[in-house]
Amino acid sequence: MKIGVLAMQGAFAEHIGVLQRLEIEAVEVRKIDQLDDLAGLIIPGGESTTMLKLADIYRINETVKTKASAGLPVWGTCAGAILLADEVTNAGPHMPVSLGLMRMTVRRNAFGRQVDSFEVKLPVAGLGCEPFPAVFIRAPLIESVLPPAEVMARLGNGTIVAVRQGNLLATSFHPELSLDDRFHRYFIGMAETYLAQKRA
Repeated sequence: MKIGVLAMQGAFAEHIGVLQRLEIEAVEVRKIDQLDDLAGLIIPGGESTTMLKLADIYRINETVKTKASAGLPVWGTCAGAILLADEVTNAGPHMPVSLGLMRMTVRRNAFGRQVDSFEVKLPVAGLGCEPFPAVFIRAPLIESVLPPAEVMARLGNGTIVAVRQGNLLATSFHPELSLDDRFHRYFIGMAETYLAQKRA
């Protein structure tokens, strides 16, 4: 099994490290042909405008959209969640259009600057009874979700911070910065299901 991590900019190395510890072949994706034969793709945290511009320059955006629409599991963390959203309320005039794959509205940098980063024990549907140690760094806020997207986790005040829509997954926080690898194992499970369906 190969899982790709979009390696244009941002925290891709941390995701690669977690996947390798879990004995998954991890691919740094910078070109279209590196999207071939993947069982899943992770879009990491970073600067969403820069990531979108680079992905557009290298013509990766449309290929990701096509493959995701055909069932490829795609997981966006922090800025990656912004890229997956079909609406970004404070995108700004110079931000490229997001991939528009998930039925959710996102607000960039809603939790403040990097100095406002925090960690919280977060109950997450599908990860078992033990709360997940979620690290928030300049995180986006998921303002609303529409079917078929479903909320996986909320903060204590009701703020949505994790969403799944079929083969698509979005988290406002950075699971790759935690020693807890359950979210990566969850995504690997999605990739295994995808491969099994392709072979059927």
